[in-house]
Amino acid sequence: MRTVIAAVVATMTSVAMADDIADARRQAVAGRDSYWNCLAREYGRDGNSSLSGQDFTLLVASACSSERQNFRVTLVNYLALQFPGADAGDHMTTANNAIASAQKDVVTAFIRHKEAPR
Repeated sequence: MRTVIAAVVATMTSVAMADDIADARRQAVAGRDSYWNCLAREYGRDGNSSLSGQDFTLLVASACSSERQNFRVTLVNYLALQFPGADAGDHMTTANNAIASAQKDVVTAFIRHKEAPR
């Protein structure tokens, strides 16, 4: 009987943990989407076409601070649940790299668009 109870408790714990991980993943994806949408709004803002690539890079680095922080927090939370044995610093590095990659992609698109023949 104890074995059955232990198995049921373990299964319930496993299901609850899977639900927590799925929820954390959904939140991280929503945070990513919110951040990307904010960066897209910055990309399309009137007046940006007169900016140099360097000025746009600085603009993007300082834009969307609340969305960026939300993405960072939700991604780190998801990674901590998905990979509980990994170092917390590794999760933060992964989140920061994802943010840097998003910024780089937007800046690259801006520069390519600016350099495109008209």
